[in-house]
Amino acid sequence: MLGKWFKRSKKSQAHFDPICPDEPVIAIGDIHGRFDILQRFQIDNPDAQIVFLGDLVDRGEQSADVLKTLHEASNAVCLMGNHERMMLDFIDQPAERGGRWLRYGGLQTLGSFGVSGISETSTGGDLERARDALVDAMGQDLLNWVTNLPNCWTSGNVALVHAGADPEVPIDAQTSTTLLWGHQDFGTVDRTDGIWVVHGHTIVDAPEMKPGVVSIDTGAYATGNLTAATIVPGDVSFKYI
Repeated sequence: MLGKWFKRSKKSQAHFDPICPDEPVIAIGDIHGRFDILQRFQIDNPDAQIVFLGDLVDRGEQSADVLKTLHEASNAVCLMGNHERMMLDFIDQPAERGGRWLRYGGLQTLGSFGVSGISETSTGGDLERARDALVDAMGQDLLNWVTNLPNCWTSGNVALVHAGADPEVPIDAQTSTTLLWGHQDFGTVDRTDGIWVVHGHTIVDAPEMKPGVVSIDTGAYATGNLTAATIVPGDVSFKYI
């Protein structure tokens, strides 16, 4: 079973209606290559839709295992995170975009796919060879799956995203940049459409809920604490996996 229940939500305040998905949802925070933690995940509610909030790869040592496992998980929705986006940018433009990705955890992802001989200072042809080796190791089916990960998943008055949302823009009109990297007003300016945004990306000491926002990235790659948030009409409950 998952770890001990350690926090119950409070009812929403201000002008927000209670959080109310159309069906039970279990949202999972940023995994970052920690397949060892993912293996501990067990479903408490078989009727719940499982949604992983992105950043499946980088930093941890087991990104390949995470991707392959979730690719085959027919009962789960996986969102795009900014780290998946950086990996895809590296594949598209290794010489131009590789350096940044490698500095932010890409080296660990390459290693998990058996790609070696690369460092954060590698350039030019070395990066192109690493890109080719990564594409070969991933295979086209897995690469296509990652490329087509959605940026958002909604149910009722709940939007699940990776990083955040512009509070003044409808959810279906958000830019991919905002959903993957966040927005300066997210979490400080209330939305006026009653949508609750569940997100990862920004590390918090413990998962938290405030009117309109549920934050669940607890830095699993470093802390070992991967958060699962079970969302049902009127309530959110948190567990560490």
